[in-house]
Amino acid sequence: MYNIKLLNKISSKGLENLEKRGYYVSQNVDNPDAIILRSFSMLEMELPHSLKAVARAGAGVNNIPVKRCTEKGIVVFNTPGANANAVKELTILALLMTSRKVVDSILWSKSLSGNSEEIKQLIEKGKGQFVGPEIKGKKLGVIGLGAVGVMVANAAKALGMEVDGYDPYISIDSAWGLSRSIGKAESLKEILEGSDYITMHVPLMDSTRNMIDNKAFKLMKHGVRLLNFSRDGLIDNAELKNALNEGIVEMYATDFPNEELIKMDHVISFPHIGASTLESEENCAVMASNQVKCFLELGTIKNSVNFPNCDLGNVFKNRITLMHLNIPNMVGQITGILASEHINISNMINKSKDKVAYTIIDTDNRISEDMFRRLEGIDSMIRVRKL
Repeated sequence: MYNIKLLNKISSKGLENLEKRGYYVSQNVDNPDAIILRSFSMLEMELPHSLKAVARAGAGVNNIPVKRCTEKGIVVFNTPGANANAVKELTILALLMTSRKVVDSILWSKSLSGNSEEIKQLIEKGKGQFVGPEIKGKKLGVIGLGAVGVMVANAAKALGMEVDGYDPYISIDSAWGLSRSIGKAESLKEILEGSDYITMHVPLMDSTRNMIDNKAFKLMKHGVRLLNFSRDGLIDNAELKNALNEGIVEMYATDFPNEELIKMDHVISFPHIGASTLESEENCAVMASNQVKCFLELGTIKNSVNFPNCDLGNVFKNRITLMHLNIPNMVGQITGILASEHINISNMINKSKDKVAYTIIDTDNRISEDMFRRLEGIDSMIRVRKL
């Protein structure tokens, strides 16, 4: 039916739905209808003409050439929320670790090996160096209230923290999921100035790159604990080093280590394991596979980063999908061509996102090859599919 190319190892549970429907799913596919991947970089990859969709089993798409995909009419999907619980749990773990010097205490305990007769005395004498604050009653500032940020905020509140969140672009779904007891910060400055702990949960874009810089550090409380389990690049590492040396930041925990960070004191770095749970990998794979299936078979788009969400249902006789620029009279030209051949439209939907738009049309009559070519020939048309 359709050929699916895998660029990473994908959970078999997530692929079951495709294989049961007769899809050919393999890493060895020459002309794929869709690609499913995790962290593999497609940035230098040639995009085959057959390719209609790319699904990232995860949230970030910085390893995918989204702009080129849009120009070629290739839908790029991600799986927001599928790994949210896994990232939330690691964030809460890191929150505790930045307070209680857990790593240092474990390493110190191991260093006592060989002193079996004196170990109890050594422990009682040395444990004072690992004193740290409790998180209960402290204020946590959550920057970014998407799927992960909401879960972290709610979990921290349940642990007895005072929690404020900041997200000027919070979605309706996220707002529904956020506990009523979470405070609403009116600005990033308010979070930076008032928090004992700060955790980042925003995407990496031009507007968020190095958003925590020298100016931001100067606003923070002395001794703040800072966490980043969202994206590398949100925090200026050179300025972070200065903030650590000056004691502005007491501890920094991140899931994005590099040579510079590994050498810094008061830094806890994880090897990008936020989504590394069996449950998360399965959830992401299932969501990505379902998105690909619904798009290829029904033309439905959900959770795309480059085209609008669009759904005309799963019952139709004849269906065409059209990707085009979001400019006036595109729909008029499309329907005009159909009308010129006495094609009756039984159902139709048109959605736009930034500079592009997507139209799904159900018809009572089949679209001829000649009419299909006429639709493809409309100026500013990107891609036409017949289902």
